[in-house]
Parts: sequence; C-alpha cells; structure tokens
Amino acid sequence: CGFRIPFKIGQPKKQIVSKTVERDFEREYEKLQKLEDQTKKLHKDMKKSTEADLAMSKAAVKISGDLLSNPLCEQDQAFLDSMTALDTAMKRMDSFNQEKVNQIQKTVIDPLKKYSGVFPSLNMAVKRREQALQDYKRLQSKVEKYEEKEKTGPVMVKLHQAREELRPVREDFDVKNKQLLDEMPKFYHSRIDYFQPSFEALIRAQVVYFTEMYTIFSDLTDRIDQAGLTDEQRERETEAKLSELRALSIVADD
Repeated sequence: CGFRIPFKIGQPKKQIVSKTVERDFEREYEKLQKLEDQTKKLHKDMKKSTEADLAMSKAAVKISGDLLSNPLCEQDQAFLDSMTALDTAMKRMDSFNQEKVNQIQKTVIDPLKKYSGVFPSLNMAVKRREQALQDYKRLQSKVEKYEEKEKTGPVMVKLHQAREELRPVREDFDVKNKQLLDEMPKFYHSRIDYFQPSFEALIRAQVVYFTEMYTIFSDLTDRIDQAGLTDEQRERETEAKLSELRALSIVADD
C-alpha cells in the first residue's frame, strides 16, 4: 500500500522564504520573461523584414525583365538601352540585397534564435525551484505537526524522521534559490554584451547596402537621364502624351 499521511498537511507556520526575497525573485524572473517575449518578437520581425527585402528585389528583377522583353525594345534602340541599363541595375541590387540578407541572417537572426533557445532551460530551472519550494513547505508543515503533538515515543521517532527528511530538501531549495537569485540578474545584464555586436553588424550591413544602392542608381540615372528633365517636366510631358491618347476615337467615352 502507498504512504499515508496520518494528518492533513497544510501551509507551514514558519515563513520559508521572506517576502523581500520572494519579491526580488519575482521581479527578476518577470524581467527575463519580458526579455524572452521581446527576443522572440524581434527574431520573428527580423525574419519578416529580410523575407520582404528579398521579395522586393526579386520583384524588381522580374519587372525589369518583363520590360526588357517588351516589343518596344525591338523597335526603339533608346528604349532598349534604357531597359537594359535598368535590368542590369536591378540584378546588381538583387545581388547586393542577397549579400545583405545573408549577413543579417548570420549576425542577427541566428544569434537571436540561439539566445531564445536558452530560455527553456531557464524556465525549467525556475520550475524545479518552485517544486523544491513546495516539497520544503510540505515537509516543514509535517515537522510542525509532529512538534505540536504530545511527545510520546512514537511521535518523537516520527518527528526525528520528518526532520531528517526535511534537511536535504531544505538544502536543495536553498541551493536552487540562491543560484537563481545570483544568476538571473547576470543573465539579464549580459544581453547588452551579447546583442551589441549583432546590432552593430546590422547597421554596417545596411550602410554597405545603401552605399552600393546609391552608386547603382546614380549610374542608372546617368545612363537613362540624358535629357536632364526635372520630375515636373517629365510629369507635364506624360500628361501631354496621355491627353493625346485620350483624344483618340478608340478610347473616347461613349
């Protein structure tokens, strides 16, 4: 038959953990829970960002390729030259974008994933500490119940056994509690040293990419902007062409 507790065990009268210590523990653990949530969210957002970046440059290459295969390119050399220059620029942009995304994957996204992978172990350590605390409370309550009973021979034997049972459990809790109280703040503060190189690498990758983009698009502008028209002049020119098209009978309103 299983072990039967001869009386109901409730909460011990002795305060196992001071309110100050419990408050400190809860505060430190709450900070780490928020850090875990923020790290997961940042990892997810960075993945979305790089996927969107790649989709953008792939779409730009597709558009320039479609324009290059436009029948107009066969009839107009100037248009063919412009579309060829655009297609070359888009492919260069896509290549640099891929390099940027690969760099961000290695220096930001992968480290974020590895950092997130630490939290399950931390949460398990907190659960073990909580289990040790419940065992401690249960056995402390058991000791107190025997201490309150009449000091007969059998009760004294059981009291001694209960105290012997309590001692290693109390020591186990004290070790787990002290370790977490010491290490949780250290882990929280270590986030700066861990992430700073990643975020610096992210900035460098963006700077390199946009520097290259400036070169690519400046070169493209020089190739296709020979007339040197302003945006306003181009807009007026487009409106004039559109007006001519609207004047055609085939597009006139019924």
